[in-house]
Amino acid sequence: MESLGSRIKQLRLRAKLNKAALARKVGVSDVTISYWESGAIKQIGHERLVALADALDCSLATLLEGDSAPQLLTLSHTGPLPWEQVQATTITVPHHLPLKIDWKAPCVMATPSKDTDFSPIASGDLLLLGPTHVFHKAGHYLIQRDDRFVIEHFTKAPSDTSIHAVLLAHWCPA
Repeated sequence: MESLGSRIKQLRLRAKLNKAALARKVGVSDVTISYWESGAIKQIGHERLVALADALDCSLATLLEGDSAPQLLTLSHTGPLPWEQVQATTITVPHHLPLKIDWKAPCVMATPSKDTDFSPIASGDLLLLGPTHVFHKAGHYLIQRDDRFVIEHFTKAPSDTSIHAVLLAHWCPA
């Protein structure tokens, strides 16, 4: 199994970057890049991982899991919805993961597409979405408004809006 450090080095070489150039793009020192590549630093924060993936022009999944990693599903304003995409894979939520809603059905992990605005969700955030057409309880829902998908907060069931998913969890870079 290939280590994260060796993947960083491999992706850096593939991007034709030296350590100093990658360090400038990520906002760290070239010594830090050396430590990451050698495995001397094993834990890298989410914000730095997102910056590394951007600098190396690869997906976060490729950075973490290698070239065989499944592509992270994307959420855009004009479909297809993440669970309708060709590479879609649903997951069952582990019972220990705290969710905003008690959810037993399959769900999908996705991230907003570049150049989209899903406030309060930002680019680079990870979302756990539960496909549904039903209002469950107060929270954020993926709805369709004027031929565009948006995320809105509802405190009660909307009467004139088509629900497509409920936001079960939201992680953002720290």
